[in-house]
Amino acid sequence: MRLKLPELKIGKHSPRYPLVQGGMGVMISGPRLAGAVAACGGVGTIASVGLACASPHFDGRNYFEANQLAMADALREARAIAPEGVIAVNCMCALTDYDTQVRSACEAGADVIVSGAGLPLNLPELTRDFPDVALVPIVSSLKAAELIVRRWEKQYGRQPDGFVVETPLHAGGHLGATKMEHVTDPEFSLETVVPQLVRYVEDVLKSPIPVIAAGGIFDRSDMERAFALGAKGVQMGTRFACTEECDADVRFKEAYVNATADDVVVIMSPVGIPGRALRNPFVQRYLEGKVESKPCIARCLSHCTYIRTRETFCIAQALVDAYRGNWEEGLFFCGDNVHRCQRIERVRDIFAELFPGD
Repeated sequence: MRLKLPELKIGKHSPRYPLVQGGMGVMISGPRLAGAVAACGGVGTIASVGLACASPHFDGRNYFEANQLAMADALREARAIAPEGVIAVNCMCALTDYDTQVRSACEAGADVIVSGAGLPLNLPELTRDFPDVALVPIVSSLKAAELIVRRWEKQYGRQPDGFVVETPLHAGGHLGATKMEHVTDPEFSLETVVPQLVRYVEDVLKSPIPVIAAGGIFDRSDMERAFALGAKGVQMGTRFACTEECDADVRFKEAYVNATADDVVVIMSPVGIPGRALRNPFVQRYLEGKVESKPCIARCLSHCTYIRTRETFCIAQALVDAYRGNWEEGLFFCGDNVHRCQRIERVRDIFAELFPGD
């Protein structure tokens, strides 16, 4: 018997389906993908990081200014595709221009700000002029959620409008874990963290804050397992990256289609935390200590090993190469279920498969 779908309400926003498309940068989840997901009844998410790199506003020197203009362009394009849809922007705390990106997203009409890669402790301050914008931190543990709530309640008199629980066992890209051993630690699994956070929200906060499970979600059975843990929604990234509407080059998507389970590796990123990616020639050279980096784009990260030591590589450049489909030089982030991507799909077909009759 099919599990009844929970209702997902994020602040004042209620998508038709309890499905959030994960934010994937650089420009993997841009306006085309976010708009398509929102038009189908999910929450479409634009990844704010590096939008300038695919924008005509960027002249190679004005990265931060171009990123603001590109943000407005992206939200305008996504909204044209889904005028009534719920559109989020994922803003990473680790970005040098985090504050500016958050404000730019709000000014350009984002419905939701999803924020991770650090603790978004000052997010309510940055969005105080936009009370209808829902705020959703990404956490990997109950401890992180508790810290955010204490700070927000004390300084701003408000609570989050939702939590994305993204645990490192299956997720793609940066995993939230600080050490390699955390990646497979059951203490950071969805099975552990989601019920803990659900109980905290219900019993301690006595609030309807939804918990959204992320990492390893691919089909209806994955969704139902998350709902059985108490999640009110799920976040899906990798499968949506392998769609016609995904903003990346078709060669990026073909890399997903051709991937096997053995092609997925976890590396230590220049950001200083583990990340999950495809083992392509670039990653293989990096694992062997032979990688050579292109110049830094713009000092886009507040903490970056490459900026500090010139070791490792410029992650922004590597992600841009992946977005452009450069298999030899790009960093192709992915979830560990990438081998389940057998073809390039359409977003509407994914929704039809996930929600038949709902």
